[in-house]
This record gives sequence, C-alpha cells and structure tokens, in this order.
Amino acid sequence: MSRLAAWSWRLALFGLVVVLLSIVVVRSGLLEVYPSLAAFGAGLALAALAVLLAFASFVSIWRQGYTGLGRALGGLLLALLLLAYPGYLGYRASKLPAINDITTDMENPPRFDKLAHLRPSDRLAYPKQFAALQEKAYPDIEPLDVDASPRTAFKAALGVVEKRKWQVIDARMPERRRDGVIEAVARTPIMGFRDDVVIRVSAEGNGSRIDVRSASRYGLRDLGTNAARVASLLEDLNDAVSAAPPEPAVAPEPEPQRKPERRKPRRIRR
Repeated sequence: MSRLAAWSWRLALFGLVVVLLSIVVVRSGLLEVYPSLAAFGAGLALAALAVLLAFASFVSIWRQGYTGLGRALGGLLLALLLLAYPGYLGYRASKLPAINDITTDMENPPRFDKLAHLRPSDRLAYPKQFAALQEKAYPDIEPLDVDASPRTAFKAALGVVEKRKWQVIDARMPERRRDGVIEAVARTPIMGFRDDVVIRVSAEGNGSRIDVRSASRYGLRDLGTNAARVASLLEDLNDAVSAAPPEPAVAPEPEPQRKPERRKPRRIRR
C-alpha cells in the first residue's frame, strides 16, 4: 500500500470533517466568527495537501507498483470537491470591488439603530469611498418609488421580510413626520454569516419611496452577496406593494362642538 495514497485519503477526509464542523459552529453561533473561519481555512489547506499527496502517490504507484490507487483517487476527488466552491468564490472576488456595504441612497443611507449594538463599532456608517465603487459595479441599484401610501408600502415590506424568514429586530410604522423603518438580520446560504438589512419607507409625493441597505458584519469583501440581496429584495417589494390592498381611507375626526356662550343678562337701570 502506498503511504502517500493512504495519507491523501486521510487528509481529504479530515479536511471535510473540519470544514463541516466550522460551518456548524458559524451557523449555531457557538464560537466567534474569526476562529471558525480559521478552522475553515485549515480544512481547505488539508484538502490542498491531499491533492498534492494524491499526485505524488500516482508517481509511486506507477514506478514501484504499490497498491492504493483507489484511495489516491478518492482523496483527490474529495479534496477537489472541497476546493471547488471556495475556488469559484476566489475567482469571483477578483472580478468584484472590495466593498461589503450596499445601499440605494448613497447620500443619505438608512442608518443602523437597533442593530448598532450587534455590529462592530467601525461598521455603522456607510463608507463614502464605497459610493463610486458601487455606482460603477452595480448601477441598477436605485431607490424604489411606488404608488402606495407609506403605511401600505411598509406592511408589504414587512410581509416580504417575514416571508424570507429574516430575524426582525425592529419595525417602526411610518407616521406623519417619521419614516417607517425595518431592521432585520439575514443569513448567507452555506456558512450562515449574519448580514444586517435596513428598509426605510418615506413619503414621496402622492406615493412612497423605499430605500434599502444591506451590509456584512465581517470581512472586507461580500462577493456580491449584498448587491444581489438588495436587487432581489427590491423586485419582491415592488411585486408585494403592487398586490397589496390599498389602505382604507381614514375619515377626518369631527371637530369638537363648542358650547354656546351664556350671555350675562343686562341690568336695566330705572
């Protein structure tokens, strides 16, 4: 049996266990994100080492007639499967700008209020240097104008957030002089990273304007995740507002009736 083939299979299998364990830890929140990411990177490093050992075992099996070709092939295939998706993400990251915060209003972005205590202190404000990068990479992300009252748009937006099963942190109904705001936490599909989303509904003429902001808590690049989330969310919001029933007209409150003033009787002087 080729020792290189045996170790290729062992390292690939161990790398798979480490990667799966790091994903479980991140999704469950048992440990901090950065140690979990370090474990994830270690699992990928083991997979890369398994690939090298598999190729080295092919040479020894061919020259010296060792057995273990099946284990070498198994280690190679398993390691390549582990490295395929991260490799695709790395290629994708090289094509996208290094930003992790996307908003429809770059001049006055929606603010994190209730979510502020969950985010790092240096990631509360929208970085001004992201504006030019975002406008160049994602020019289609713009505010959504709808022909509906702010209350109707707010209820439709809250329904979309609940349908996506995001964790709603705060929901403030729009008032006469106050915008409606929804703060929620979204999760990435595989690793389950927590991204923060703010939806702002404000009155605009005879209708409403909806602004969205989606930002990652960790990492310098979001690999286009926030931009894709904002774009799909705006489409769902447009459909939801269009299908929402109009807000019933509220009858004006009747003015309180004034009691007639009693006039003092005149005294007639005789």
